Amino acid sequence: MMEPFLKPGEQIDDLQRGGLHIIQSKEGFRFGMDAVLLCDFTQVRPGDRVADMGTGTGIIPLLLSQNQNRCTIAAFEIQPEMGEMARRSVEMNGLNHRIEIHVTDMRNAKDILGYETVNAVTCNPPYFKQGAALPSQKESMLVSKHERDISLQEIVNACSAILKNQGRLTMVFPASRMLELFDALRTRRLEPKRLRMVHTKVERAPYLVLVEAVKNARPGLLLLPPLIVYDHEGKVTSEINRIYHR
Repeated sequence: MMEPFLKPGEQIDDLQRGGLHIIQSKEGFRFGMDAVLLCDFTQVRPGDRVADMGTGTGIIPLLLSQNQNRCTIAAFEIQPEMGEMARRSVEMNGLNHRIEIHVTDMRNAKDILGYETVNAVTCNPPYFKQGAALPSQKESMLVSKHERDISLQEIVNACSAILKNQGRLTMVFPASRMLELFDALRTRRLEPKRLRMVHTKVERAPYLVLVEAVKNARPGLLLLPPLIVYDHEGKVTSEINRIYHR
C-alpha cells in the first residue's frame, strides 16, 4: 500500500519504469521533461558514487537508480518540504540502501561527502537569473526555477568540489545561457566534452542544452545529433518515447 506515504495535497505518480513511483505536490513544483532528458543523457557506470544537486522531489536519483543498478546516489535539496517528500519516495520504492536524501544547501555537500569523492554529479539548476521571478509564483517555484539564493557559479563550484579527477558533471540548461554555463564550468577546470541541443521541433532553434563536463580533461567537444521533441504532426518523436519508456 502506497497511501501511508502520502500527505494532504500530494499524489503518487507512476514513472512507468519498472514499477517506480514518485510523490509530488498536486499544486506545487513538479518535475518536467528536462529532468527525464538529463537522466537519459547521463552516463553512470557500475559502482559509481553519484550526487544529484538540487534534487527537488528526487526524480533524478529515482530514474538513475534504474538506469544503473550498481550505483549509489547522494541527493541534496535545500527546501525541507521537497526534500522530505523525496525521502518518502525513496522509502516507498525500497531504495533506502542506494539513495540518501540530504536536506541541506548543496554547498554543504563537500562537508558531508568529502572533497573529490564522487564519480558523477547531475544537476538541473535554476534556469532564470535573480530578478526574473514573477510575484505570483509560489515559494517552491521561486527557489527551484530562479537563482534567488545561489548563483550559477556557486552551483558549479559545489559540483566541482566533490568531483574526483576525471569525474563527470552533467547538466541541463537553457540554450540561451550556454556560453555563460561554459564560462562557469571552465573556471573550475570542468571541460565540456559532450553537448546535445534539444529542440521542440526540427525547424526551431534549440531551447535546452545537455552538457557533460569532465574534471581536468583536455579540450575537445563532441557535438551529438540534436534531440527533437515533436514531429511535424505535433506528436512526440520516437526517441522521446524511447527515453520515457526505456
